[in-house]
Amino acid sequence: MYQIIADEPEFMVINKSPKVHFHSQDGHAGVMAQLELDIGIKLYSVHRLDTMTSGLLLFAKNPTAAATFTEMFTAHQVQKYYLALAKGKPKKKQGSIVGDMAKARRSMYKLLRTAENPAYTQFFSQSVSEGMRLYLLKPLSGKTHQLRVALASIGVPILGDDLYGGEQADRGYLHAYSLNFQFAGHAYQYIVAPSIGELFHQDGVKKQLQTWANPEKLDWPKRK
Repeated sequence: MYQIIADEPEFMVINKSPKVHFHSQDGHAGVMAQLELDIGIKLYSVHRLDTMTSGLLLFAKNPTAAATFTEMFTAHQVQKYYLALAKGKPKKKQGSIVGDMAKARRSMYKLLRTAENPAYTQFFSQSVSEGMRLYLLKPLSGKTHQLRVALASIGVPILGDDLYGGEQADRGYLHAYSLNFQFAGHAYQYIVAPSIGELFHQDGVKKQLQTWANPEKLDWPKRK
């Protein structure tokens, strides 16, 4: 279900596997409950990943740290970067995807043309094989399904994301790749490449991840 990446005095970082629920469901422990059982202490959730999404997930170890991290996530002081694979040709190969989000049918969300309280996603993309591109996504807001909706809105739903029209695959190809933040006077950076999913092991993906090895140092546009 997970690998422990960091075990600090006030927080933990894990690498969640795909197809693992965050919350317990149907009598089966979710990743947070299982981690608590395994390490024998209570944890506090400060952000979440969808079931299909793998990658970096942070938990606080006490209420004070949880309150601090919750404030940091709300203020977008924890920068997250994600990787995604999608087939097809996007409407644009890099840039920003901005718009309000609203609930649609079947637990889906949709991107609107308005921007009163918008979801804001910056991205780069690169062809990694015939008809397939790898996306590096930098969300500057924290809306439910934000990245899945963003890519679907430019005509390239994430591979394996059945809800938003992605082609069938062995997993949903969205991975929380990097976390960057300052906590208690220290800077922390975690980067974990995806290990599960046959398409993440393509030579083109591995080569591109060398270019994107430090996503925070890339020439991201300034937010307008």
